[in-house]
Amino acid sequence: MDTPITHWRAPLLWRAAQLAARGLVGLLGRLEVSGDVPDDLRRGPLVLAANHISPFDPVVLAAACQVRGIHPRIMATGGLFRAPVIGPLMRRAGHIRVDRGTSSVHHSLEMAAGAVAGGSVVLVYPEGRIGLDPGMWPERGKTGTARLAFASGAPVLPVAQWGSHEVLPYRAPKGMLRALARAVWRRPAVRVHFGAPVLLRDLHPGTPGAARRATERIIDAITDDLAPLRPDEPDRPRHVDPGRPVDTSRSHRRRSRHGGHRTDHG
Repeated sequence: MDTPITHWRAPLLWRAAQLAARGLVGLLGRLEVSGDVPDDLRRGPLVLAANHISPFDPVVLAAACQVRGIHPRIMATGGLFRAPVIGPLMRRAGHIRVDRGTSSVHHSLEMAAGAVAGGSVVLVYPEGRIGLDPGMWPERGKTGTARLAFASGAPVLPVAQWGSHEVLPYRAPKGMLRALARAVWRRPAVRVHFGAPVLLRDLHPGTPGAARRATERIIDAITDDLAPLRPDEPDRPRHVDPGRPVDTSRSHRRRSRHGGHRTDHG
């Protein structure tokens, strides 16, 4: 007989923070949430994989997940955990620290896999950083999300978002006050879409290249779900952040739904 999963219960602190995030996004923009999470996955185990376009993304995703009744544990950069006030709050809320570029990043993956296997919903950014693609389309992903899915056996659900880059600039806190004032005045649309789970069952973790193929499928799914959120911006975003650098070294070559490859994003 299978041992039933004891689902992780989000602390009251994190639930309150999600409500606060929803209010903050509502103040700075117009939150539009589409798609949903299947009932049997809503409480976990589940991996949410989102594109990363702005320092404001965690707030937007916390708000969108609150709308859908989900309380994910976020894999977040170690810098947040070292902050005097935010750090203790992150730990108490059950989030998972990731020290990128260090040997301890593997420990973070083990912690996340244990959290997912234990019944949690874990939110990750497969790109591993705020994307620097000139068109702001998802970059080629790191394989950590795929390895997390393989290690935990949990499904991966893509989450596409658009609009948070109009609220907070890449180099925040530099230029933050001016950007927030503009957002309050203009209230840009901030869109989040929960897509369908990515099919990974035919891939076997021990097979060479399986993690890379799984990663490409995840990034493709996010890209496919992002396209309808920005129908009038198929190539480049209308809002250009002058402080955002451009890096094409990790550009993702999108695979079409019908086989072959596409280089366009429309």
